[in-house]
Amino acid sequence: MTERILFVCLGNICRSPTAEAVMRRMAGEAGLRLTLDSAGTGDWHLGEPPYGAAQAAAARRGYDLSPLRARRAVAQDFERFDLILGMDADNVAALERLRPPGNATALRLMLDYAPQAGLRDVPDPYLTRDFDHTLDLLEAASRGLLDQLRAAAPPA
Repeated sequence: MTERILFVCLGNICRSPTAEAVMRRMAGEAGLRLTLDSAGTGDWHLGEPPYGAAQAAAARRGYDLSPLRARRAVAQDFERFDLILGMDADNVAALERLRPPGNATALRLMLDYAPQAGLRDVPDPYLTRDFDHTLDLLEAASRGLLDQLRAAAPPA
């Protein structure tokens, strides 16, 4: 079963920490014990908290991003996680370049779990300024992912 999930965006200050917080709460409410983390493909914001506007939008929906700090994705993440979810195709391409030879860790787009959204990439709210739309997409994808995780979980 997928128990260790990494969410990845560009700078790890908007989309991926938001996805981590959304999934953390939803998984907790569903009674699933998961190891969750987030990272970026770039190193511009290492050690910084999530972007203020992302934190504010998340807080309005009850998500707390304040404990999170930006880090860069590393090759070892392919050993540490069962599933790595990129927020857009560029993130996935960067992660593929980071993947160790012969590694088979599942690497997918976050919105693969929300086909009803009609998008493949989660737009970067740092650029679009539409943090609520990003939250809508991440909540929908997290629900879809949780549905798959519950379906794959062994009976209690």
